Amino acid sequence: MKKYLGIDYGSKKIGLATSDEEGKFAFPFSIISNKNKEEAFQKILNVLKERKIENIVIGESLNLKGEENKILKETKDFAEKLEKENFKIFFEKEWLSTIEARRFDDRKDADDSAAAIILQRFLDKSNRG
Repeated sequence: MKKYLGIDYGSKKIGLATSDEEGKFAFPFSIISNKNKEEAFQKILNVLKERKIENIVIGESLNLKGEENKILKETKDFAEKLEKENFKIFFEKEWLSTIEARRFDDRKDADDSAAAIILQRFLDKSNRG
């Protein structure tokens, strides 16, 4: 069983997506507030434990030149916290995932759909080999 949680990390909101049991398809799951960082972290831990997920794919936020942007340090700190809880962490570039998500999802908040796009990109690469 290779289930994954996809994360589109933002300073205000975190988009979550889950994969199917085989780790082939990604589905939007939830959007949680990130105003209280510790509360958001605990909510994500609960999702991981309830759904028995050990693998996490986090969007790697880069600017259009391919350089790290200001949110990436916060994202990496968040990933380190998850890693300390014994989860396996993978990064996937999140090039324009939110813009792409809004093309298919007309809700104002499409962070969960962006997380699904990030996760699906990773799954597609992983399942090719």
